Amino acid sequence: MNDLGDALRAWRDRLAPEAVGLTRNSPRRASGLRREELAVLAGISIEYVVRIEQGRASTPSAQVCVALARALQLSDEEQAHLMRLAGHTADPNRVPRLVPGSVHRIMDQLSGHPLSVYDATWQLLHWNPLFAATFGDPTAVSADERNMLLRQFEGSTGRVRYTPAELAAFEGSLVADLRATTSRYPDDRELTALVARLERGARFRELWALGAVAAHQSGHKVVEHPEVGDVDLDSDTLTTQGSNLRVVVYTPRPGTDARSKLDLLSAIGTQQLTPRGT
Repeated sequence: MNDLGDALRAWRDRLAPEAVGLTRNSPRRASGLRREELAVLAGISIEYVVRIEQGRASTPSAQVCVALARALQLSDEEQAHLMRLAGHTADPNRVPRLVPGSVHRIMDQLSGHPLSVYDATWQLLHWNPLFAATFGDPTAVSADERNMLLRQFEGSTGRVRYTPAELAAFEGSLVADLRATTSRYPDDRELTALVARLERGARFRELWALGAVAAHQSGHKVVEHPEVGDVDLDSDTLTTQGSNLRVVVYTPRPGTDARSKLDLLSAIGTQQLTPRGT
């Protein structure tokens, strides 16, 4: 029995080529996508698609499953079903790190704004080209530097400039948000290790000792961009249901020239950058 292969074939057969921008250049035996078309859309080899559908592949990675789900335009429920069929059952004791298709679709529609997606430990999972053009390419730094908490309390703020009051509010909000995460996932070993590491720092220990619990929701920051100058941004954090992902949307602050600078970066600053995720 090959439930995964059967599901992929059914989803492939139902998706019309026109729905993904393909044209019918030759007669087809079926109305849906061909295997080679799915392979191109998902960025994997045709041979691997064949092996999965025939039940001859080892468990596909979560990254491959997400790529297939996006290519097949699956709903979030279907993507979760695909992950389960591939052996990636969600562990309720672990912080979720899978970015669902609905979040990818939102990011596609808001491409005129810098956008980033973090898990509940503030580990950067996905971003759009304008985020990379504005804040710097995340692929150029280590995984630790892509964690907002580690960067804030162990490293530096990078291109971001805060007033003393903004910095205090931002750090306090992040720590209160992390405490809420520890109560949701008390058995996540990576989360426990992260808190232990952060507690080596005096500033984090000071804020952690306050015991505050709250969701991090919004903020203000100035990005000191090396090419376009200061970009004045407001940020709003949207939390997804179930997975507790943090989708951070950066918008130009009213009364500033940030919109024109973002437009400039969108036009010329992302030519060598593509959407990336971990």
